[in-house]
Amino acid sequence: MTNTARHAALLEQLRAEADARSPARPDPSPRTKDAPQAYDFADLPDYRPIRMQKAALKAMGLSHPFFRLGEGSSAPETQVEGRAQLSFASYDYLGLNRHEEVREAAREAIRRWGVSPSASRLVGGERPYHRSLDAALATMQGTEAALAMVSGHATNVGTIAALLGPKDLIILDQYSHNSVVEGARLSGATRLVAPHNDCAWIEATLERCRKQHRHVLIAVEGLYSMDGDTPDLQRLVAIKARFDAWLMVDEAHALGCLGATGRGLAEGQGVDPRSVEIWMGTLSKTLAACGGYICGSAALIDYLMARAPGFVFSVGLAAPVAATAECAIGLLAREPERAARLAHAGQRFLAAAKAAGLDTGLSEGHAITPVLIGDSLRAVRASAALFEQGINALPIIHPAVPERAARLRFFLTCDHTDAMIDQAVEATASVLRTL
Repeated sequence: MTNTARHAALLEQLRAEADARSPARPDPSPRTKDAPQAYDFADLPDYRPIRMQKAALKAMGLSHPFFRLGEGSSAPETQVEGRAQLSFASYDYLGLNRHEEVREAAREAIRRWGVSPSASRLVGGERPYHRSLDAALATMQGTEAALAMVSGHATNVGTIAALLGPKDLIILDQYSHNSVVEGARLSGATRLVAPHNDCAWIEATLERCRKQHRHVLIAVEGLYSMDGDTPDLQRLVAIKARFDAWLMVDEAHALGCLGATGRGLAEGQGVDPRSVEIWMGTLSKTLAACGGYICGSAALIDYLMARAPGFVFSVGLAAPVAATAECAIGLLAREPERAARLAHAGQRFLAAAKAAGLDTGLSEGHAITPVLIGDSLRAVRASAALFEQGINALPIIHPAVPERAARLRFFLTCDHTDAMIDQAVEATASVLRTL
């Protein structure tokens, strides 16, 4: 029997055992055919695969690979579940989360303003540090204006839903983040999914159907978080200009990782940032804080301040969060050697992984490199084996990626040394040979 067949047989056995342990519950009251039905959450059909996954891991003697308790900071050398680990699971690309200036900025903000503005910016929570951060973000990105919000996910959802409606068209990349997908869905616009980084497909599609829609948005990522590759920004700018479309670039993982000074995709590919209508980013990765932001024209920002639900109906950023992000922006400009060290680490990992015969997929060796494995179970087992050896690299499994595209994902930072990288690659190659 093959591994796949054994896996399927085990899941079928667990499914039967779960059904046997969950006898039908008596109906507490008569219901008409059209009456709503309330479930115990444990009985929800969508909960069943979650329960089965946990049972399967337990039956195989594997611990759950997610929600492990990290007991230290996001440094490459840290403590996870009481064990020393080399961590490749952090978005702290430039190591600013532990920078003393960043920590002091947070402490000073609390001393001066307290923690929370205690209101939305619209109705009484506007503070000097909000305007200062917005200005710093616009300067960093090279745009007229910017607006920070309390959630990166909600920034994408709210911005897309606020700008587009049923008469419009959104073209999103096949590998777009969930926040872009949800924003497109909530907008009510027609949605088309482009094959990954296929500019020719986008151009041909707009040639065919642009005239049928009022507004068109093309949404891409500056650095794709699952695969570590980038789009052709120059060509996308030409396409959107030809077809009178808006271009939105999600820089969540690109900031700090691309360009000589880490300012993102535009710097990395030599494109004028003002040629892109909407730049989106997060404060939670390179900028060591929490939240999201939009950079663009002054008119765009004015519009979002009045219409984006994630801004209008949410509290303003907390003082230490905003101060941390603004301080990190300053350090990004003053210490470009951090971006250079990250570029070295990313390229070293990619080269070492390829030399070891590992499948790195589409990675360009910036800060994210996957090691493609195949099925989800094998990826979980590989991650567990690495954890036992003191290396923390998380599996990415179905449904986050297709079942046959499960992988380990390695995040590099400027503080990963050559020795750490070589150790992780050698251990990964060894583990995969034994599975």
